[in-house]
Amino acid sequence: MTVLLEKRLDKPKAVQIGVSHANSEADAVREAIADFNTDAICFVLFFMPDHLDPEKVSNEFARQMSSATVFGCSTAGQITAQGYEKHALLVMAFPRRHFRCSSALIKPLKPLSIERTANRARVLAERFPRTGNWRTVALVIADGMSKQEDLLVAALNAGLGEIPVFGGSAGNGLAFGETYVSHGGHAHRNAALVLLIETDLSFRGIGFNHFQPTSRQMVVTRAVPEERLVLDINGVPAAREYARYVNCPVEQLSPQVFAENPVLIRSGQSWHVRAIQQVEEGGGLWFLSAIDDGLVLTLGQGREILQTLDSGLDHFREHNQKPDFIIGFDCYLRRLEIEQKNLTADVSAILRENHVFGFNTYGEQHLGVHVNQTFIGVAFFPPSDGALY
Repeated sequence: MTVLLEKRLDKPKAVQIGVSHANSEADAVREAIADFNTDAICFVLFFMPDHLDPEKVSNEFARQMSSATVFGCSTAGQITAQGYEKHALLVMAFPRRHFRCSSALIKPLKPLSIERTANRARVLAERFPRTGNWRTVALVIADGMSKQEDLLVAALNAGLGEIPVFGGSAGNGLAFGETYVSHGGHAHRNAALVLLIETDLSFRGIGFNHFQPTSRQMVVTRAVPEERLVLDINGVPAAREYARYVNCPVEQLSPQVFAENPVLIRSGQSWHVRAIQQVEEGGGLWFLSAIDDGLVLTLGQGREILQTLDSGLDHFREHNQKPDFIIGFDCYLRRLEIEQKNLTADVSAILRENHVFGFNTYGEQHLGVHVNQTFIGVAFFPPSDGALY
């Protein structure tokens, strides 16, 4: 399937979108917010590229939008009105007409107390007054190098009760360096941003990947769970054994190989990806999700990624109506596979057609579970009164 990449003419009705490709933090923020109706804004959410400094960007938002509440994070890529991008500052402004927001900064993430975090989430929800028939959703964006997302989302899910939780882990391009979340005009490491968003818009959660299990299984026989490091698989150095399973020389293992040959774990009737980040110097494998001794890993096999993306997003239409916009959290490993197969233009066209805005993550949060190599999102449907901002 070949689709020409062209600018989308229609815009979301319920949010304002700004984008800049400027190289300086001050210029990028100024360009991205130039057309915003600042008097109408409840809060702002931004996703930034790795060539900009997170602290300087946060400071610029505080300086240039001093009356607004601004949140954001560093990323491994952005999803704008043009689809996939790598050098864009994407800004979403949520108007008071349709949104209310309360926030918490969880810092430090490591060490993390599940009980304390769950209690804090419970208090945050209890102190957030309800408005009529409006509904609430929680978004969580965590430091993608903290290795705490599994515990974090489990604690938030317990504390927030019936409020659904979605989100992604902040990135740093493909460098796997420091990742940041922005809160209160500053960029924070070893931290997570929790947003409770109340809206009069109808919304639905989204979560899907394009893998199915094969019959090939392996067992983690030695691991360092707190570091997400697997040392041995089937009693053999992990990288060497995994390379044997995927028929690849161990010295040629790369993010691209990991993207196309993930391992899955079974949870009830569902399969979740446990993505491999990189090879450890001693021959182990660093993972992006929780790992432990005795865990059974099943080699995954990919399905057609364009078809699963198109059908996955189309499935979440409501009453034959497309979403007004989707906040999307899309794993960087999915993007790597898409780029390797020269499908970027086609995927960007699908994302654009479905009004997806968001970023490429180091991991995704879906209803109390931290997953990898998955598209997670929240689809918001057009205002019933058709009102702009």
